[in-house]
Amino acid sequence: MATPLVLRGVDRAAFAVALVARLRTAGVAVPPSGPASLVQALALLQPVVLSELYWTARVTLCSRADDLPVFDDVFAAVFGDAVLGLDPSSLTSSLLQRVSAAESMEGADGGAGPDGGLPWSTRPAAVRAGASADTERLVLDVLPSRLAARADEPFDQFDAADLQLIGTWLERAGATWPRRRSLRHTSSPHGRRVDLRRTLRASRGTGWEPLRLALSRRMLRPRRIVLICDVSRSMQPYVGVYLHLMRSAAIHATVLRPEVFACATSLRRLTPVLAHRSAEVALARANDAVEDRYSGTHLGAGLAALLSGVHGAAVRGAVVVIASDGWDSDPPEVLEHAMARLSRRAHTVVWLNPRAAASGYVPLVRPMAAALPYCDVFLPANSLVGLRELVKVLSA
Repeated sequence: MATPLVLRGVDRAAFAVALVARLRTAGVAVPPSGPASLVQALALLQPVVLSELYWTARVTLCSRADDLPVFDDVFAAVFGDAVLGLDPSSLTSSLLQRVSAAESMEGADGGAGPDGGLPWSTRPAAVRAGASADTERLVLDVLPSRLAARADEPFDQFDAADLQLIGTWLERAGATWPRRRSLRHTSSPHGRRVDLRRTLRASRGTGWEPLRLALSRRMLRPRRIVLICDVSRSMQPYVGVYLHLMRSAAIHATVLRPEVFACATSLRRLTPVLAHRSAEVALARANDAVEDRYSGTHLGAGLAALLSGVHGAAVRGAVVVIASDGWDSDPPEVLEHAMARLSRRAHTVVWLNPRAAASGYVPLVRPMAAALPYCDVFLPANSLVGLRELVKVLSA
């Protein structure tokens, strides 16, 4: 089988890996099977001009409409900077003439360099293009392949096995929980504070002349996180994945000191229940502990009970994550008063509303409209993309 004209002399695997790395660095959610799919497509279609190569890469690597502008910018930046110095010396003259003739016959805008050179003609160019791709990895890259392709699907379309895989991914994402600066200091060569004791101790060997300053910085400790999940009837399709999120925090009790609660008609503490090492046992015990699940909602009263109860001090200086669609049986003033108290006591208030993913969403529900001014971050979190945004917010 003849080698495609545009990619003659190009290692297809290196080309596919480098292009996918550049796209992921720019923020395009390329599935894990993207490089292999692109290599197979190049072997079957054999693009002759750059326009055909563009559509081959776009169909195989871009699965979301929101990523199309970014894909176009990356493709234009990559192939717009191509020069003849990257082409094999034996093919420079012949390929230049053949590509120009083929593009004139097709009437397409190839997007090559001003001298007509071919992009990514050698493996070193592809390696250099992907050298900086490891500096920033998207969270979705660590997902199983069958879930990465469904990043935009809502959680109500996932089965129990898929939710368990998501729970495993959330456990691995525990290293990105929020952190805070403590009052203690630790030695650091890049610190801004002079450690007088260590400086004077080191000066004993230099005649008590402090020739070298010992510096220190504030230590970083995990910030406490408090999660509250609405387990009413309207939230039933999303309770499963939110329980996995709560368990991913509960299993790090010795480090994060988390507190997790479920709220329906009353508030139930689930911290010791979800801390079990088995996800199946933890979720089964949580379902047994919340007797009023999938019933009505008294979210405002539940938040007020939390702030006034024995666990109200845990909210102080913590990141509070509330997962609810905003429906509440109590008057909106009850939730507004509780959210006002919560915002003054907590460090950050994050609200996860799966209904907010709908196009043209407006918080017409009065309790949600009353609570929204007191939220620092408002996310839909109805899909894996929303969870990725939540992990980014927590790790910031």
